[in-house]
Amino acid sequence: MDFLTYLQAAFLGLIEGLTEFLPVSSTGHLILLVDLLGFKGPPGALFEIVIQLGAILAVTWVYRAKIFSVVIGLPREASAQRFTVNLLLAFLPAMVIGVFAYDFIKGVLFSPFVVSVALIVGGIAIIAIEKLQKAERFHAPEEIPMLRAFAIGLFQCTAMIPGVSRSGATIMGALLVDVERRAAAEFSFLLAIPTMLAATVYDLWQNRDILTADNISVIAVGFVTAFIVAMIVVRAVLGFISKHGYVPFAIYRILIGAVMLVILISR
Repeated sequence: MDFLTYLQAAFLGLIEGLTEFLPVSSTGHLILLVDLLGFKGPPGALFEIVIQLGAILAVTWVYRAKIFSVVIGLPREASAQRFTVNLLLAFLPAMVIGVFAYDFIKGVLFSPFVVSVALIVGGIAIIAIEKLQKAERFHAPEEIPMLRAFAIGLFQCTAMIPGVSRSGATIMGALLVDVERRAAAEFSFLLAIPTMLAATVYDLWQNRDILTADNISVIAVGFVTAFIVAMIVVRAVLGFISKHGYVPFAIYRILIGAVMLVILISR
């Protein structure tokens, strides 16, 4: 691998860290940029999937106190037990569908055109949901009823379409089932830990035959960059969302999707 490839890997890691916890689709951004940059990294979207683990480890560190308290309190505290059940219920649909739809998702949906359309449609959906959401009945992840947590997991499955945004789908799904804005974001961030960890491990296993020393070193550059940037971003996201909501992200999605469609059609 030449120096340019490593530089591109660092840039893509920067984008991953910036976008993983925003409702703008980190995978969608990576697919578009890999296409535009002509990135010559690991094949089969392996790079895009694995560097997401860097961002997930960052959010794990940021929420380490909460995770530790849940683990310690699990045998005896009802709130820790409810939180754990909710997380498992929300994770279950993506785990099942991801295993059975893996080949279709990677073979058909990982394309710049699909991403561009999904960005636009998702942006319109965010604006509509922001207008619709009225009630805020649940103010913490452990307060969410089990059926509503499962429903949030179903919304997360729509993010298997690149460009939809995993965080965007789960946050919007949570808002639709009356979860308060900040709690919706926190639940989405914490749900990312088992979801993306499972996706990364599964993807590495599926692509184990194409891993080489060069591939691993390029992935490592993107991984470390994503971790550092996500550590900074995840702390700022909650404050921004509390003040400004999600409409700014929706507008951004629509603009980026439209620009990319023009570029793709004019090629």
